[in-house]
Amino acid sequence: MTPLKEGDKAPFFKGLNQDGREISLDDFRGKKLILYFYPKDNTSGCTAEACSFNENYDTLTVKGYEVVGVSPDSINSHQKFIAKYNLSFHLIADVEKIILQNYGVWAEKSMYGRKYMGVLRTTFLIDENGKIERVITKVDTKNAASQILHSK
Repeated sequence: MTPLKEGDKAPFFKGLNQDGREISLDDFRGKKLILYFYPKDNTSGCTAEACSFNENYDTLTVKGYEVVGVSPDSINSHQKFIAKYNLSFHLIADVEKIILQNYGVWAEKSMYGRKYMGVLRTTFLIDENGKIERVITKVDTKNAASQILHSK
């Protein structure tokens, strides 16, 4: 699969959020969307990233952004993660890894010489018309919101 880039139409997605409610790309038409992909709830990097978005949530929404996180974790895992950190945004449970694959972020990784499939931590900024405005592949988990707010 060719990696998605700026100017591409964002692939359609739909999935269940932490409440079991269906969320899709169409829900954000006319709004700017921060769609971020992360490996696992309650791990240090993923927690830092989620908390960065949460701490800056009001500023992001004032600038017209909605935030949605996607990982292969279950709805139950997302519920616990949101409750623990009082997160203000949707997390989609992509246990089938369909959205992850459509966005090209489910790929082979390597750690200590061992190869395995996993999530490539990536953030997509999608404009009001469903086009990819920016792709962040080198996510600074502690400053994920700042990478968006203080860019360009």
